[in-house]
Amino acid sequence: MIDHVSIGVSDLGKARDFYDRVMKTLGQVRNRDIDIPGQGLVAHGYGPAGQAAALWIGVPDYLNAEANRRGGVHLAFTAQSRAAVDAFHAAAIAAGGTDNGKPGLRPHYHADYYGAFVFDPDGNKLEAVCHRPGSR
Repeated sequence: MIDHVSIGVSDLGKARDFYDRVMKTLGQVRNRDIDIPGQGLVAHGYGPAGQAAALWIGVPDYLNAEANRRGGVHLAFTAQSRAAVDAFHAAAIAAGGTDNGKPGLRPHYHADYYGAFVFDPDGNKLEAVCHRPGSR
């Protein structure tokens, strides 16, 4: 059900140093760095060596600067298909959520990363993501 959790941080370097040390005690390592062209280094991922990151730290999302200024937590749900991601986004908007990134590929994460982002009515950051290539 949960694909990953992201924690917004105010100082990425300081947070990286903290999480590198703390997560190591739990057998987790920094196994991913996200460097987006034009934005620079924006996030670090942690998980078991050689596996996908399940915990992310990073600068708050850039899609809605005012709403994201608070930092906070971002929760991503696993979707079994791209159609499910599309349905998640449509249902969230219809139920009173606010768009924070329409469904689509996010190749800066990886080639098959298909996600959609919303704020729930209380401003929590939610995402649905499918990692399967071309699944509809």
